[in-house]
Amino acid sequence: MDFLTFKSFISIEALIIFYYVGAIILPIGIWLFVTWLIKKYDIVNLTYEKGKEAIWKALNAKQKIKLITFLIFCFFFMELFWRMLFEFLIAYMQIRDAVLQAPL
Repeated sequence: MDFLTFKSFISIEALIIFYYVGAIILPIGIWLFVTWLIKKYDIVNLTYEKGKEAIWKALNAKQKIKLITFLIFCFFFMELFWRMLFEFLIAYMQIRDAVLQAPL
């Protein structure tokens, strides 16, 4: 009952599970979803192909490498941000537990 009335917070173990779901399963799931969208809907496939073609034609080899490097950097930055967010939540839970258990 304490869990349903928010007198007890979600456990740290649940946060760790949600972290891994977001860090591993979510990017893979989004990749699969976008691939499915491209295959299923012609308008999405057409837009994707035309956009990719326009960008690839407009960039030279050095710019293509910079773009790919930037996108990889963005992905790792998002993963780092996700990790820091969950570290903050876990630290908050630990601080709360320590304050509640401290003698007055």
